Amino acid sequence: MIKKKILVAVLMTASVSLAGCGGGGTAMFRGDISHTGMMSGGGPTSLDTLAWKYKFPDKVYASPVADSNNIYLGCNNGQLYAIDQDSGKVQWTFRTGANVESSVALADGYVFVGSWDKNFYAVDAETRAIHWKFPVDGPVSSSPVVKDGTVYVGGEDGNMYAIDIRTGQEKWKFDAKGGIYTSPAIKEELLFFGTLKGMIYAVNIVTGQEFWRFPTRHKIHSSPAVDDNNVYFGSDDKHIYAVNIRTGQQVWRKKTAGEVLSSPAISGDRLIFGSKDGYVYSYNKNDGFREWEFRTEGPVFSSPVIASGAIYIGSTDRNLYVLKESDGSLMWKYTTEDKIFSAPVVSDGKVFFNSVDGALYAVK
Repeated sequence: MIKKKILVAVLMTASVSLAGCGGGGTAMFRGDISHTGMMSGGGPTSLDTLAWKYKFPDKVYASPVADSNNIYLGCNNGQLYAIDQDSGKVQWTFRTGANVESSVALADGYVFVGSWDKNFYAVDAETRAIHWKFPVDGPVSSSPVVKDGTVYVGGEDGNMYAIDIRTGQEKWKFDAKGGIYTSPAIKEELLFFGTLKGMIYAVNIVTGQEFWRFPTRHKIHSSPAVDDNNVYFGSDDKHIYAVNIRTGQQVWRKKTAGEVLSSPAISGDRLIFGSKDGYVYSYNKNDGFREWEFRTEGPVFSSPVIASGAIYIGSTDRNLYVLKESDGSLMWKYTTEDKIFSAPVVSDGKVFFNSVDGALYAVK
């Protein structure tokens, strides 16, 4: 049970590179509040050199987040680390009471992160002091999203929470009646997330009232990505779904040969995701037509990120793959010493990624 929990917790965490948080910028899960997986900075398109490698004291299932200076990454020793992008040296740490497998969100000078100690934290980015601590009736594996002074995060207790980022006071909570590992995505006034009961919800971000719900045939570990028309997500029922954000009606559904725990990325008309069947897929997001597929040598749980026409994604075969977005052809790969469950992050010409054994790599 613990092993399964650890595996799926990391699938809910992915990476982003935006402005530094100390001056009020934001960085959070999958590139933006819609979780498209698009990175603003270009990454390496040919394998050059390992800039540095940092070894954590315990296993690492979380995915990294980058601001303009540091990489932020949680560890199973209960600590959150801020590591300098250029040198690979630890700048500071923050200790919680249990595993940190949620990706952080950086906003308004605060670092927001969940822990398996059943708390959600807001930490001052300058002083590293706890600004507030919000108790949850279960571990927090979901990665938060921030919009307009509110941070939204799901708990394994089955509730989605809206919390004031200044005061730490609950604005509302929504009982989804099923554990939430997925990280919420936002489009306009709607918040989208999935549950272990196999349900995708659309909830009003201001009132916390349900707008619609959509059932799948199995648990949902894949976090949603959303555009102007649809919300896209995978399910343990081996399907990838497109559901209309206004009606909650299915637009299309396509089956793979394995569970889809990877969170999809959106680039133009393409939807990119991995499957437990060992493939990375590109579908046309409008009609679900399969454009190409790329085979790895192990199940793919990692969520892809896209930068400058390249797709970065890890596999349990211990490789980070960089694929050409247009046709899925291999550009290069990097072999680590353990499985890669988490998502990479691209920042300032480098790609940062970690393997389960607690090694964080910076390649340029």
